[in-house]
Formats: sequence, C-alpha cells, structure tokens
Amino acid sequence: MNISDKINAAIREVPDFPIPGVLFKDISPIFLDPQLVRDCEEELANHWADKGVTKVIGIDSRGFLFGPQMAGRLGAGFVMVRKKGKLPPETVSVSYALEYGEATIEAVKGSIQAGDKVVVHDDLLATGGTALAAAEIAQKLGAEVVGFSFIIDLTFLGGGNRLKNVSEEIHSLVAY
Repeated sequence: MNISDKINAAIREVPDFPIPGVLFKDISPIFLDPQLVRDCEEELANHWADKGVTKVIGIDSRGFLFGPQMAGRLGAGFVMVRKKGKLPPETVSVSYALEYGEATIEAVKGSIQAGDKVVVHDDLLATGGTALAAAEIAQKLGAEVVGFSFIIDLTFLGGGNRLKNVSEEIHSLVAY
C-alpha cells in the first residue's frame, strides 16, 4: 500500500462539520500510527530535498504538526504563522478575505530573511487564501516562495490554481 492509500485509510470523514453540508477530512487518526507519521514526514520532506529550502512556514495550527519535522529533515528553520495577536511583537501581518469575512495572520519579524527559500506548509489546501497570505508575508520579507506543501488537496475547490500565481510547485500527499 502506498502512502496515499495509507493516509486515505486513516483519514476520518466527519459530516456536517464545522457547518452543515461540509464533509470534514480529519487528519488526527494519522497520529495514532507512529509508522504512518514517520512515512508522512519522510514523504513531505523528500519532495523538497533538492530545492534549497532554508525555511518551512507552518500555518496555525495544523501546519505545526508536520512543519517542524519537515524543517528538521531539510536542515531548515521553522517559522510559525499564526492568527493575529498570538505571537509576541514585533510581527509582520497580512490580511486576506475569507468566504465569510476577513482574517489576519502574522509571523515574527526577523524569522524570515531576505534571500530565504521557503515552503509554505499546512494540513489541507481548500481555496488557498491562507496559504497565499503566508506566502505574501514571506515575499514582504524578501524571501522566495519555492512552493506549497499539504497533506490533503481538495482539488475541487481550486486552491491550487490560485497558488500557481506564486509557485507552480504544489505538493500534497492525497487529493480529493
């Protein structure tokens, strides 16, 4: 069984969460299988091994689950991007539109340097808004966005098409 099949077997689908009509893809069962966790870490990092990555950006909060391990395997730093007000000052922020309003995310100033080559990582790619905002933070600080990394890509929502304006390099372990 390949990694995609193992992940598909582990993911729990939760109907009508967080709102009616949504079929939530829950990655938490992956963490009940230590070998699957190691396999995911390896697959996520190996994809970027020859790309010169110096920083992995993990998006609050599920991007923190595999992002640090990816960074460690790549010999890169790990940068947390969080919702506004969750990181100590001084921060760099970007606001972006959501389906139901607006959100702001931040990174600590100095955590990304001009010339860094970054990968933006999160658990799931839906419409791409948060990943684009994280990429914008990196670009504001003079970094190059090498690409985007996800466990799951909900391809029917078209987020990948939006991300291609920043980088053609979009890697996910499973797609729906």
